[in-house]
Amino acid sequence: MAEERVWRGTSSQVKNARVFFFCGLCLCVLVVLFAILRRNESTREFSPYIFTPAIVPIFIALAHFLQTKNKVYELTSERLKITEGVFNKVTDTLELYRVKDLETRQPFWARAFGVENIQLNTADASTPFVLIEAVPQKLALGDKIRNAVENVRMQKRVRQLDIE
Repeated sequence: MAEERVWRGTSSQVKNARVFFFCGLCLCVLVVLFAILRRNESTREFSPYIFTPAIVPIFIALAHFLQTKNKVYELTSERLKITEGVFNKVTDTLELYRVKDLETRQPFWARAFGVENIQLNTADASTPFVLIEAVPQKLALGDKIRNAVENVRMQKRVRQLDIE
């Protein structure tokens, strides 16, 4: 049977809200400082240089935006592929029959924005935990993953055995 795509997407930028807020706050402080220095006659020549430090919060916000935008999750009928990287792409593949447990979490801030975090506990040595952050709750991605895991286990006749 051919492998079919079930879902493909990225995390919501809501997870970067705190970083965006603080970067915006830093920019507002610089604008206020510019206005104060501009009003004073003795510091008027210095005032345009106050925007030089604005490069830092802009690059921080841009870096977080690009990291989130370029981390792509692809759920197929057999695997979960996680591709990340802005310039160099790295793809990590998790066979779905290795998923032991699935947990959805919704912290308070996530409920306010209608997103959830999905954590997969796996039997994979390289990635024992996979966290998919800030996906819209309306997608029901947790249920899609669970159904895909059950289907691939039945298809491959794989059973989980925990030995303690």
